[in-house]
Amino acid sequence: MNADRAATEPLVRCRELEIGHGGRALLPKLDLTLSAGEFWTVIGRNGSGKSTWMKTLLGLVPAVRGRIEWRASARPKLTYLAQRAAVDELYPLSVRDAVALGTEREFSFLRLRPPRAPVERALDLMGIRALAERPFRELSEGQRQRVLFARLAASEADLALLDEPTSALDLVAERETFELLRRLTRETGMAVVVVTHYVRLAGEFADYAMLLDRETPAVAVGTPAEVFAHSAFRARYSEAPRPNTERGAHGE
Repeated sequence: MNADRAATEPLVRCRELEIGHGGRALLPKLDLTLSAGEFWTVIGRNGSGKSTWMKTLLGLVPAVRGRIEWRASARPKLTYLAQRAAVDELYPLSVRDAVALGTEREFSFLRLRPPRAPVERALDLMGIRALAERPFRELSEGQRQRVLFARLAASEADLALLDEPTSALDLVAERETFELLRRLTRETGMAVVVVTHYVRLAGEFADYAMLLDRETPAVAVGTPAEVFAHSAFRARYSEAPRPNTERGAHGE
C-alpha cells in the first residue's frame, strides 16, 4: 500500500447512486465524495431515506442503481453508531471497558487484551479519563455519549457513520455532541457522517451536508450554505440557519 496515496485519495465516492427497497428508488441519483477529516451531516424529514442511504453505504441494503467506489489503495475501515447504541446495563462494564469495545477488530487468539494506546488516547480526547473506572451504567446520558464517541475514536476507523446520535439528548447536550464530533474529525483525521434532524447545528458545525427530500423529490449535496440555498431545503424549512463557512465548496 502506498501510504501517501491512501492519505490523499478520497475514502468513498457515490456515483449516480440510487437508494431504495425492492429495486424501487426513493430519490433521484446522488453523487458525493467523502474524504478524511471531513464532518458531514445528512438531513431531511422522517422517511426521506437518510438511514437507507447509510445502510446502503454499509452494504446492509443493496443499491438500486449506480456505484459506491471505495478507496482503492487501502479499503477504509468503517465504524457505525446506531440511534440507540446497545450496551447491556446488566453487564458490569467500566467506562474503559466500554471504550475498549471499539478495538474489537484488533483482537486475536495471540492477543486477548485490547490494544491499550488507542483506548487511552480516546479517553483523553473525549475528556473522560476521570470516569475511566466508573461503571458505564451509572453515567448520565451526556457522559454515556462521550463514552460512545470515545469508543469510535478507539476504533481508529477511517469513517464513522452515526444515525441520529442526539435523539435522546437536550439542546445543550446536542450542541456538545456536535462540538465533540468536530473535535474527533480535526484531531484524528477520521471522516464523520451524522444523520440528524438538527439543521441549525448542522449548519454551524458541519463541513458538508446532504439533503434528502422524497416529496420534491430532490437531493442536494455541498457546503451547508449551498444546501441551505437549495429550493428543496427552503420548501421544507422556514428559516435557513447560519452555515459554517470554514471550508470551501466540495463535490463533483
